[in-house]
Amino acid sequence: MVNADAVRNIVGIIGNVISFGLFLSPLPTFIQIVNKGDVEKFVPDPYLATFLNCALWVFYGLPIVHPNSILVVTINGTGLLIETVYLSIFFAYAPRPKRLKMLGVLAVELVFLAAVAAGVLLGAHTTDQRSMVVGSICIFFGTIMYAAPLTVMKRVITTKSVEYMPFTLSLVSFLNGICWTTYALIRFDIFITIPNGLGTLLGLAQLILYFCYYGSTPSKPSGDGNSGMELPVTAGDEGKN
Repeated sequence: MVNADAVRNIVGIIGNVISFGLFLSPLPTFIQIVNKGDVEKFVPDPYLATFLNCALWVFYGLPIVHPNSILVVTINGTGLLIETVYLSIFFAYAPRPKRLKMLGVLAVELVFLAAVAAGVLLGAHTTDQRSMVVGSICIFFGTIMYAAPLTVMKRVITTKSVEYMPFTLSLVSFLNGICWTTYALIRFDIFITIPNGLGTLLGLAQLILYFCYYGSTPSKPSGDGNSGMELPVTAGDEGKN
């Protein structure tokens, strides 16, 4: 007889691998920043948002908040580290006004995280209560991040071009959503199910749009810059620089 926990762990490990790939998807952008020594038109917003999202999910997955969620902690802890590296690179090459904005937003995020942690640990005395509070916050921010592709999808429909919505990124995002939704359903976790279920539907919508408009997309000369879509994650997400 197949053990449900064993299957859940396997699915979670696969989800970790896929999510890790998504966390690395902005890497070409940062290689470009380092090579040129300038952040140019890029903005730090997606990475600041993903930093907060990952930190919240790490807190959610801790045994003192939601036991038996170590795979949620591992991937989001990894994502938190990767986003810290991205933000450090951006800070190093950004002009002073962007640096000050980054520091301001980061300070607000850290204060918010400290307030959530203190409030939950001091005010909620069972893991069920803590899971409810932190999970609800994670749903809110996770849903916002998963909704980010809507702007790209609108652009695809308006321009009838998938130039700014790479197929591979859309496909991997869809698979990531499926994986983490499955993980959440095996041992039902509503807080992981909702944002990742939404992410699965949006990923599917992106794929449908891609196949609808691929034929009408003009060829892009090589070396004409990178696509306008990047994907910061949690158990899934994306943003546009």
